[in-house]
Amino acid sequence: MTLPSPSPRPARRDTVPDATRVARLRQWHLTHPLTFDAAVAAVAFVAIVCGATTGPHGVHGSHLPRFGGRELTAATVVLAVLACGALVLRRRLPRTVLAATGVLTIVELVLQSDDPRAPVAGASVIALFTVASRTDRPTTWRIGALTCVVLTAAAMFFGHRAWYAPENLAIFAWTGMAAAAGDAVRSRRAYIDAIRERAERAERTREEEARRRVAEERLRIARELHDVVAHHIALVNVQAGVASHVMDNRPDQAKQALAHVREASRSALEELRATVGLLRQSDDPKAPTEPAPGLGVLDQLIEGFVRAGLPVALELPSEPRPALPASVDLTAYRVVQEALTNVHKHAGDGARATVRIARTDAALTVAVLDDGRGAGPDGPAEGAVAEPGGGHGLIGMRERVQALRGTVVTGPRAAGGFQVRVTLPLGGARTQEDDLRWETAR
Repeated sequence: MTLPSPSPRPARRDTVPDATRVARLRQWHLTHPLTFDAAVAAVAFVAIVCGATTGPHGVHGSHLPRFGGRELTAATVVLAVLACGALVLRRRLPRTVLAATGVLTIVELVLQSDDPRAPVAGASVIALFTVASRTDRPTTWRIGALTCVVLTAAAMFFGHRAWYAPENLAIFAWTGMAAAAGDAVRSRRAYIDAIRERAERAERTREEEARRRVAEERLRIARELHDVVAHHIALVNVQAGVASHVMDNRPDQAKQALAHVREASRSALEELRATVGLLRQSDDPKAPTEPAPGLGVLDQLIEGFVRAGLPVALELPSEPRPALPASVDLTAYRVVQEALTNVHKHAGDGARATVRIARTDAALTVAVLDDGRGAGPDGPAEGAVAEPGGGHGLIGMRERVQALRGTVVTGPRAAGGFQVRVTLPLGGARTQEDDLRWETAR
């Protein structure tokens, strides 16, 4: 016959782990310091009374202590009450409490010179531990050494036994250990505080770095949007004005101007789509993959200004050179775009512009010159961007160039007109071919 298997015992209720209990006790200790000190003082009083009434040996030569083997005197009780009562204030007045308990210990040694022990010295040990745990190390060793010497010397001088009696050496040992233990607690507390401070500082540094990167990205996107909008909207504005002016008399020219408006608008939308695509998440399905504009499409940019009525001459280096770093190529393109936009808006009628690109092994130089006379004394100054609330064109240009550690020179020319001259260093920057190889290797 098969016996039924015993039913499993009911699961015991989960008990609180020891670590949790210790944590709760520590939290209670931190939130109720006065109550905790009162409890410590009560335990110390019980220990002192027990030590005062316990004999060194039991009956029949037993080596175990014998409780109640000594008479408890009134002086011991009074001194114990005073010493333990002072321990309640050991956090607020640590040195004063140590001095008071030390004096009471010496008084006990004087009044009971026939008893080699001094139970009240236990309060001095607790007070010395408190001082050591709440002061610096030099102060701990000075006060600890003074307490050890004074209490041990008092026990040797007022006691009736030899100076090397175990009770005298016990006072010296207990006070020394109290100072060492307090110093160790203080060192551990300082170490934990230092670790916590470093962790908090690292967290603050990470947050500040994240905010800085967000601010830089916002500024970069703002520059991109400004360059795209300012350039194309300026062209659209001019061509729309031309179309409106010749709509009745020259419909063919109006049709051509509107075609330029449509082309500039389409280009603006494409560049805006590419710029806004930088804000898309990595898992979005249709993130833009077109390369950023550079000097390779500079002829298209200049052709747009020429169609808008601004004659532009382009001077490029004749010898072939390796591909520019992507950041330098984009910055040079944006500089030419912003400078020609300012010439078109502020140089006046009949102005001509010249774009000069020069390159060495160390740097790329971009210069945009014009021979215009500006918008007059009532209009905006040459090189400024006429926008409500102040322009950001030259500011964004300077920020772009300074991000690459380049230099910008803007101002009137001696022969008339305005100039924008930018120098971009090439050392240490990766080229587009290097970027492509790095992406392929990944």
